[in-house]
Parts: sequence; structure tokens; C-alpha cells
Amino acid sequence: MNTNLSQSQIDSYQENGFIVIDDFLTEGELEHWRNVVDEAVAARGKTKLAGREGQENWQEGDGYYDRVFVQRINLWQDNAAMRELMLDERLGKMAADLAGVDGIRIWHDQALIKGAWGNPTGWHLDNPYWSFSSRQSISMWVALDDVTLENGCLYFVPGTHKTATYDNVNIGQNIGDLFRAYPDWAGLEAVPAPMKAGACSFHNGLVAHGAGANMTPGSRRAMTCAYMPDGSSFNGKSNVLPADYLASLKEGDLLDNDEQNPLIYSSSKPSISS
Repeated sequence: MNTNLSQSQIDSYQENGFIVIDDFLTEGELEHWRNVVDEAVAARGKTKLAGREGQENWQEGDGYYDRVFVQRINLWQDNAAMRELMLDERLGKMAADLAGVDGIRIWHDQALIKGAWGNPTGWHLDNPYWSFSSRQSISMWVALDDVTLENGCLYFVPGTHKTATYDNVNIGQNIGDLFRAYPDWAGLEAVPAPMKAGACSFHNGLVAHGAGANMTPGSRRAMTCAYMPDGSSFNGKSNVLPADYLASLKEGDLLDNDEQNPLIYSSSKPSISS
């Protein structure tokens, strides 16, 4: 796994809000990641989020959003092989170094599989959905198949993380709704990010991004993980937090529960893997 970052890569990420890293996984590692993701997604069935079996709002349906991608969240919590992949300290260090923070916790992992003829992913920001607010939040996106303009690659609007607030939109049929919330961005140029299988990207939780439709008869698999800087606090949003943990929190509380949000890298204290 190519986890070494140059200062120029870190600087580019800080300036643009995203970076693509080619040849992230070796051929053997790519095959392993594919197998683990495929098996974990199959084992989860129709439930999107770990621990929400039988809850209607977390079951896959047949609406527009369900045709954007197959989405399975927190696979690390109910699949041992996925846990081993996601809790890799090297991934945490990459995220921390790019974000410029001391420590990184997993917010949630997420398999995103854009099926044949899948709908586009509307423009959005990530961090406003989550239960913490941080301008240093960051996500990793690993391409398990070749990701092309034809099958729904990511697009980014560089630099938008610098001026973003926490206004956001749902991922719906009007894919440009975000630019109603941020009219100053409407004239900016988007940058596509096609990737070969085994490449990855990282992006800031406040950078504007989306993905094209899948205009092919094949699927486009990606494994992602959202990261929370260590020391972040609860902002009152439930997002993916379990009901019992959510009930114990009040706004401003430190989100430092290692069972829910494991510390996978820190330069100053032991991580979950230490």
C-alpha cells in the first residue's frame, strides 16, 4: 500500500480540498479489498447501516436515492475482515497528515456501489450531515474498479472547502441544488477525478463534490471511509450514532467513544491498534 505523502501532495490537498493518489493498492491488495467488500456487502443484505436491521428508513428501497448507489455503512462493525482493513493505522496517518491534525477517528466507513445505469450523485458537502462540525474532516475513497467519465467518476470544485458554511442539500434529483445554497460557486469549473482500480482519493468534508451517472451496463465499486479529527464534539445531529449512545450525549460533549469511533492514529497518544 502506497501510504507515503510528499509535502507537495499535502499542500495540493490543503489548497484544493482533494487529492488523487495513483497506485495506492498493489494488485494483490486490490484483489483482497474487492473480496472483503463484496463479502461484507453481501452479508449485510438490504440493511444500509450496522445495527439497524428491520428499521424501515435504513432498508434499501427502489427510490431515486437507492438508484444512485448501493450504500452499506459501518461494515467494520460487523465484519472482521473489514475491521482489519479500516482500522489500519497507516490510513489514519495519511488522513491526519493531509488534514493537518494530531489524531484521527473513524466516523463511518461506507461501501458505495453505483450499479449499471445508476443515477448521478448530486452535488453536496459531507460534513454538514455528520454529528460533529470540523473544517478538517476528511474522507478516503478507494476505487475497486476503473472509475471513468462513463461509469460515474467523482467531480470536485477546487477550493470550495475554504468558503463553505454548513449549509447543505439532500442528494436528490436536482443535482445542482447545492449551487442555489452557494450561488458564488455556480460559475466555478468542476474537475473530474477518473481513477484506475487501486487508486484512491481524499477529500475535505466541506469541498463541493458529486459523481456522474453510470452510463454503462457494469457496476462501479468504491470503498470509502469518513474520518473525524480527534477532539471533535457532538453538534446535536444523530446521523449514524446508535440510539443508546445518542441518548447519553449533549451538545458539546467530546466524541471519544472508541467502540463507536475508534482512534486509529494519533501522534500523541495510543491508538486502537497500539
